[in-house]
Amino acid sequence: MNTPRNSAVAAATAILQRDLLLAFRKPGEWLQPLAFFVLVAVLFPLAVTPEMALFRQLAPAALWVSLLLASLLALEFLFREDARDGTLEQYVLSGQPFTALLLAKTATHWLLTGLPLSLVGPVAAISLGAPLAAVPGIFLALLLGSVTLSLLGSIGAGLTLGVRRGGALLSLLVLPITVPVLVFGAKATVMLIAGDGAADALYLLAAMSVLALTLAPLAAAAAVRISLE
Repeated sequence: MNTPRNSAVAAATAILQRDLLLAFRKPGEWLQPLAFFVLVAVLFPLAVTPEMALFRQLAPAALWVSLLLASLLALEFLFREDARDGTLEQYVLSGQPFTALLLAKTATHWLLTGLPLSLVGPVAAISLGAPLAAVPGIFLALLLGSVTLSLLGSIGAGLTLGVRRGGALLSLLVLPITVPVLVFGAKATVMLIAGDGAADALYLLAAMSVLALTLAPLAAAAAVRISLE
């Protein structure tokens, strides 16, 4: 039986598959944030005194600032192309839950940016002097943080949808609300590198991810509707 819930899941899955296919036809859009992150991680040690102890102290800041800035690079294109060709209007008129459809698009952004950055992040941390024992925890922290960043970024992408060249405005809107992710993510990484328990910071990152998953899709859908009017 094709219930409304099953229909919504099928529609969201179809959008996810479509966006992934389109993204792989334009690899530059999703490889750029990854390349930016890797370049920052490689060049960062060259700008400071080559002392491993100093690298370890600066590694959390380097990782999380790089993650935040790299995740912002692709946000401007999250809804823009579909708004230009009228796809978003078709989503509104489709009869499917608009929030679920936009959540599928946000999931695509995370799969193409947040997940690769989370996988590369521990390697960058090791290059900055992080011990191998801290790698699983750093990966988990980056994973949770990247999910929250993508969800919060979708709100900014929706609000700036009708603004021409709104990349700068998007950054100004998103950066303030991502500060808690940056603070607790860096704190967790500091504790993990030092060998201390980072469970509290990781729980806070997980709580922020759940809260963002609950509220951000609703806010993003409202923002996109306003921009389309």
